[in-house]
Amino acid sequence: MENPFDSGVENAWCPGCGNFGILIAVRKALTKTGKEKHEIVLVSGIGQAAKLPHYVDVNVFNGLHGRALPAAAAIKMANPSLTVVVTSGDGDIYGEGGNHFLHNIRRNVDIALFVHDNQVYGLTKGQASPTSDIGWPASLQRAGVVSGPFPPLAVALAMGCGFVARGFAADPDFTADLMLQAIRFPGFALVDILQPCVTFNKKNTYEWYGKMAYKLPEGHDVTDRVRAFALALEWEERIPLGVLYRKERPTLGQLHPQIPGPPLCDRDTPEEKVRALLTRRLAAAG
Repeated sequence: MENPFDSGVENAWCPGCGNFGILIAVRKALTKTGKEKHEIVLVSGIGQAAKLPHYVDVNVFNGLHGRALPAAAAIKMANPSLTVVVTSGDGDIYGEGGNHFLHNIRRNVDIALFVHDNQVYGLTKGQASPTSDIGWPASLQRAGVVSGPFPPLAVALAMGCGFVARGFAADPDFTADLMLQAIRFPGFALVDILQPCVTFNKKNTYEWYGKMAYKLPEGHDVTDRVRAFALALEWEERIPLGVLYRKERPTLGQLHPQIPGPPLCDRDTPEEKVRALLTRRLAAAG
């Protein structure tokens, strides 16, 4: 059965790419939100993963490389009623966009972030990304990666992220459920998704993840931040999937009274827009 969120745009990914599983999961999750298409915005940066919004029939904003999160935050602040989802790659979010990743967690903007984590820059032909394993021979790092990998889940937990989860491209139903939880979570929510790159990454394959990855048991305490941090550092021998941590805290919109309320674009005249903006600023100033 064709998904109602299928845009019908011709796909440009390599056959077997892990992005296909993530695309299926995104469409499933958006369908389950019960939202209308005009109520959803998908934001991405640049890269193979960043093409995903082209294949989903909703509002789309493609930003610069590494700049998906500030665009998404601005969209959410301009119109808080929108469901804003960022879906982009590990290089885009953790590399070029690493600073935005840290500070949007701090601000706790109410957006969901889905990171296609394939440990490689696929669009530019196989260079090592921030999450590449030490020793892996990338297209430019022929002697093997020497920089320690960026641990996204551990960093998110250290920064106080309220929803931290990991999915797997080969299990779109499971990953779609994580995405739906992230979308419904009131605050910044991260789902890092293990995504094999069949063209450039011959280490972190479907088979490799099949041996390493395991789903967290039902009894896992998602409020235990210390335990979640330990799980976030597991790799190579064991890789946990599921919700590692969940805890609500005030969002940026709740902390700043000038953000909630009808978007300025709903007002009829420039004078009304200016008057509304001044009223909010005066209220915030006390």
